[in-house]
Amino acid sequence: MNSKTKIVVLKLKELIYLGIFVALCLILIVLLWIAFRPKETISTPNTDSGPSQELDTDSLSDPNSGNTSNSLQGNLTDSEVSYIPGIYSTALVLGNQTVDMEVVVDRTLITSVRLVNLDEAVATMYPLLEPALEAISTQLYDGIPLEQVSYGEENKYTSQILLNAIEESLSKALPKQEVQ
Repeated sequence: MNSKTKIVVLKLKELIYLGIFVALCLILIVLLWIAFRPKETISTPNTDSGPSQELDTDSLSDPNSGNTSNSLQGNLTDSEVSYIPGIYSTALVLGNQTVDMEVVVDRTLITSVRLVNLDEAVATMYPLLEPALEAISTQLYDGIPLEQVSYGEENKYTSQILLNAIEESLSKALPKQEVQ
């Protein structure tokens, strides 16, 4: 029989170089895919979309339902309010520390509410600050008007301070002719 056994000797150094080369090629392929994939279009919500608008349309289409509450009327007037899209902030002075309340608005709705520059010491001294803001922002994201946001008795004053700061930030977002 004429079988020749071939022995291949690979050096560890060559294997390491090959692994690095393969990893760099994969990273390059992923970066090229990210750079040249079709971009998703971000559309601003119009007054026809959103869960609160569906509720408003249903209740208004049936005049005999007798379901004309103030919250629906509040949502309708709030959807007509148009903001200047952007990020607006208001300074909150808590003791001797300053915390910024940042409100991000779209043309017709509030998209984000958060505290910026929240120091660990401030969070420790005011433990209800973050939970109260979370409860308020959840209600605002659900389409509840700022005037109708509810809060518990245990964080009444903290919620009022946060709501005042949000209201001040939103007043900056209104076009100049609508500011009263």
